[in-house]
Amino acid sequence: MSVRNLDALFAPQSIAVIGASRKANTVGKVLARNLFHTGFDGPILPVHPKHQSIEGVLTYGSVSELPFAPDLAVIATPPDTVADIVAELGANGTRAAVVITAGFGEGGDETGQARRQAVLDAARPYTLRVVGPNCIGVLRPDRGLNASFAHLSPMTGDLAFVAQSGAMATAVLDWATPRDIGFSHITALGNMIDVDFGDVLDYLGSDPNTRAILLYVESITEARKFMSAARATARTKPIIVIKAGRYAAGAKAASSHTGALAGSDAVYEAAFRRAGMLRVGDMDELFDAAETLSNAPRVRGDRMAILTNGGGLGVLATDAVAGSGGHLAELSDDTIAALNEVLPPVWSHGNPVDIIGDAPGSRYATALETLMVDANTDAVLVLNTPVAVADPTDAARATADTVGDNPRKPVFTSWLGEGAARTARKIFAEHRIPSYTTPENAVRGFMHLVNYRRSQDELMETPASTPHDFEPDTERAKQLIDSALEAGLTWMSEGDSKRALQAYGIPIVDTRLARDAEEAATSANELGFPVALKIQSPDITHKSEVGGVELELDSEQAVRDAAERMLGRVAKRRPDATVDGMTVQRMARRADAHELILGATTDNIFGPVILFGQGGTAVEVLRDQSLALPPLNMPLARRTIADTRVSRLLAGYRGQPAADVDAVALALIELSQLVADRPEIAEVDINPLLAGPDGVVALDARIKVQQPPQTETPRLAIRPYPRELEQTVTAPDGSEIFLRPIRPEDEPALQDFFHKLSGEDVRMRYFTQMRELRHHFAARLTQIDYDRAMAFVALPGRNAPGRNAPGRNTEEIWGVVRIDCDPDNRVGEYAVEVRSDIKGRGLGRMLMDRIIAYARERGTGEIVGDVLTENRRMLQICEDLGFEKHRTPDDPQITRVRLPLNKA
Repeated sequence: MSVRNLDALFAPQSIAVIGASRKANTVGKVLARNLFHTGFDGPILPVHPKHQSIEGVLTYGSVSELPFAPDLAVIATPPDTVADIVAELGANGTRAAVVITAGFGEGGDETGQARRQAVLDAARPYTLRVVGPNCIGVLRPDRGLNASFAHLSPMTGDLAFVAQSGAMATAVLDWATPRDIGFSHITALGNMIDVDFGDVLDYLGSDPNTRAILLYVESITEARKFMSAARATARTKPIIVIKAGRYAAGAKAASSHTGALAGSDAVYEAAFRRAGMLRVGDMDELFDAAETLSNAPRVRGDRMAILTNGGGLGVLATDAVAGSGGHLAELSDDTIAALNEVLPPVWSHGNPVDIIGDAPGSRYATALETLMVDANTDAVLVLNTPVAVADPTDAARATADTVGDNPRKPVFTSWLGEGAARTARKIFAEHRIPSYTTPENAVRGFMHLVNYRRSQDELMETPASTPHDFEPDTERAKQLIDSALEAGLTWMSEGDSKRALQAYGIPIVDTRLARDAEEAATSANELGFPVALKIQSPDITHKSEVGGVELELDSEQAVRDAAERMLGRVAKRRPDATVDGMTVQRMARRADAHELILGATTDNIFGPVILFGQGGTAVEVLRDQSLALPPLNMPLARRTIADTRVSRLLAGYRGQPAADVDAVALALIELSQLVADRPEIAEVDINPLLAGPDGVVALDARIKVQQPPQTETPRLAIRPYPRELEQTVTAPDGSEIFLRPIRPEDEPALQDFFHKLSGEDVRMRYFTQMRELRHHFAARLTQIDYDRAMAFVALPGRNAPGRNAPGRNTEEIWGVVRIDCDPDNRVGEYAVEVRSDIKGRGLGRMLMDRIIAYARERGTGEIVGDVLTENRRMLQICEDLGFEKHRTPDDPQITRVRLPLNKA
């Protein structure tokens, strides 16, 4: 479940308080007081076996005595009673419950875990949603809902705060109240046995009263649901997150470089970024970011102009801009000339624009207006320090009025001090202008806006197609992995590991396994000198640490001697290790090449994770790495590379040529595809991967395998491209049609498809005239979450008319059908379109058949769609397929069609 019945949690019409009390200093007493005295206008039903009344309201002795089923129940009774109460409430028709009580396995005890399962078993038959246990409750100020034992009631606002920790929720309340920060929702999820972050994000994503969402995360339960909800919601409103536990007190021993480098917090960081969320470090930054992202207009770039009445303030702000990765705007000649006309002769004549300490409000307004129209500036920071000869409040009003007249460019403010500054900040708050106590905080707010824009742009970037010859030999990789498992191996041999990587397109060096020194010499002679020897043992991770590597061996005798020495050293240093021999490979001589590491590991929460960074023997000392969740495409792979320091070396420096970064990115994509395809893979280490101007090659590789666990939890946090849904079908005219799920790389083809639709067909599909398909809209149509939506494109098959005509794009789109489902998969809305010049071949009916079959297989409850009443052809197809038709009462020009598929 996701949003189902959450309306009863956040917008109940009636509430029961099970365990309400008259006894002072009890949770039941505080719950009753908060509910009765915060303005909730529906019935509140206190339940207590002994009290006659609570807060002057008649009390019921038990759930069975309630006169009707409340929408929401708040439960604060002993833990052993909760499951029976939930079952009785569910049977009566209650749809949501907040369980305040603790004692449900928080410490891992078996009794508590049994209680936890009993509550779930009691709620599930009735789809009754449970928040908690062990939580402080939920608050929605605009409805007077305070179903919590918090010590304060928040102001109404448009920020939503969601946390696991009740202590953090009350701390946020305490922090926000004196700062006049209001909330649309405050939710403490507690143990999250049912309602979790993914559910609440889905609900808040469509809530019109919530402008930004703040999360305090300790852990995630269902990674795929969380990622789907976060990715969908982050496209419509900012999500700012604090993750507790950034620094682990200790690290467990790792069996590979990748395992040692891919810490849990780094995986969360990768997940947050992939979802388009903004991570911050503390509470001040959390609310600063929320204010910035929810108040400021969209920023174009990172160039900031600074307007100040004090030179020192300008210097501080300049340092902050440079230190945070932004750029000081270079003012245009026209701007300098315009400022010369209106400012005193002694102004700074550059950026920062120091308008002198005696600047009145009018000078602020004139200078700000000039800076805001400069095309070289992306934002303006306005600073004020109090002086005796100028009124800070006057300057604040002038600034606010100027911003109101020019709302398209972000303006940030920082009025230093307390007295007059407090009045100025109130003025800015009334005009929804971000205001900060220090210049540094203001710059940090600006960079939040910049980084959020970059994140959203990256998510919408159209991926370049990977080379068409990337067709992995999936069967070969499967055979190698299965053989290792059948042999009882945990780590595949180096040779087989490399061959599995080669099956997915990653270049490798020819590697031979030698059992003894003589075999090593023979293999070296066949490969050609010079060669390298490396110990082969499933028990040794870091070969160089035990003397298990010999390099630059240029003769058979040198190989024999080195092999004997190496075997002796390893036997002495690791007598416990099983040694299978040694690998022999020719030395890879590549001028200007860099040693990199590519890897994969399995996170307990998010599943497979891909790692990239600087490689070599010092990899764990340098710790220059970046993580990403599979699957990857070219933009995501390039971003993963760019997040490391070694990326600057790969770009070339001081006469050194640049490495083939596209080849590195492709290797990341190939590795992510291998890991996604083979659930038996637990870890991969490719160290080093040599990268130079002429491409990449894997010099050493290890793959850890295991039988995949039997679980219903999806292995990957993001559902990869469902290749299994590809199929070739025959159209009524006998031509072949290739149907496959849409891909992000299809955006150019979709744009071409749109331009081949007639104006009338565009109107029938989009209910309006559209001359172009804007990039952001096209990106949303092609970059779909396969776990919640599906779109099939129809492409000409091998024998389709005109398929091989000169200049014909073999990936051209003839038709598209899509379905977007709600988070609970109860309702899916369809849309279909066929290229205007392809109509008449039965393609529309074929696409509808395909999407109906897909929805039925996925368990979707029903398919619905809106069709223009004049679109008789589409309505006839729907009628033939068994859809019900209903005119919409608010718009007779639209007919609603509905096809029931599966019972909920």
